Amino acid sequence: MKKTLLWIVAVVITLSAAIYQRTTGPTYPRSEKVTIGGTTYKCELIRTNGARDARVKLPIKDTTVHGVLFYKKLGMVEEYVRVDFKMTDIKYPASFMMKLLGKKDETVMAATLPQQPPAGKLEYYIELSKDGQFAGLAKDKHCVIRFKGDVPAGVLIPHIILMFSAMLFATIAGLFAAFKEERYRRYTMWTFVILFIGGFIFGPWVQWYAFGDWWTGIPFGFDLTDNKTLFAFVFWIAALFGIKGKGRPWLIILAALMTLVIFSIPHSLFGSTLDYASGAVKQG
Repeated sequence: MKKTLLWIVAVVITLSAAIYQRTTGPTYPRSEKVTIGGTTYKCELIRTNGARDARVKLPIKDTTVHGVLFYKKLGMVEEYVRVDFKMTDIKYPASFMMKLLGKKDETVMAATLPQQPPAGKLEYYIELSKDGQFAGLAKDKHCVIRFKGDVPAGVLIPHIILMFSAMLFATIAGLFAAFKEERYRRYTMWTFVILFIGGFIFGPWVQWYAFGDWWTGIPFGFDLTDNKTLFAFVFWIAALFGIKGKGRPWLIILAALMTLVIFSIPHSLFGSTLDYASGAVKQG
């Protein structure tokens, strides 16, 4: 009964940390509200995109509302490019998009941001008008979108599953060690192996497809995502010494706590950024 309860607690903690990490990261869609013509709309502004033009959508079906998108390259002194929103029919022909991701065919206002090289970023804002009324989205704090290369599902999905599994086994190893359940030794080994495969085999593979680099953390750069994986792995190397002989459970508890803290840092924070002036990709 105690083991089952510990597993339930571990799953809840892991899910909470994973959701917090994703939803607070700089690539998660930015939620904004805007009121125009007496109607308030909740909008999701896109902040990451693959190797294609990015479509900015607004859930506005009122054809008397006029929208304009303004964008420019991040960090460059240049004029904003103006793009008018148009009513667009969006279809999702793939059934898995509708069933698995909850996507539905829709008619919305949409405008397009041009594709950028991997790690290239654009900043943008939106102006709306109707019958002499004006409203803005992200005008005071512009929205930033980062582009990346497309990562094959066969690489990305195993990476996500393995990293999530590493977080889960790290948590359960820490809980078992704290409550003196002998299986903490086994889960410590599993955490070490899964973290190595997910973070140091599939992780660099994802990075290569997305930004053209295998590793951008220490000692080659200061990419926070890579460094999070590195620091967590160091703690689990130390945790291996905690399962030798009579064991030092406190090392496993420390590694589990630090893993929870490290992987609660928003995903992709201080990630790769293309410097348009020099053409170099910077990290950190």
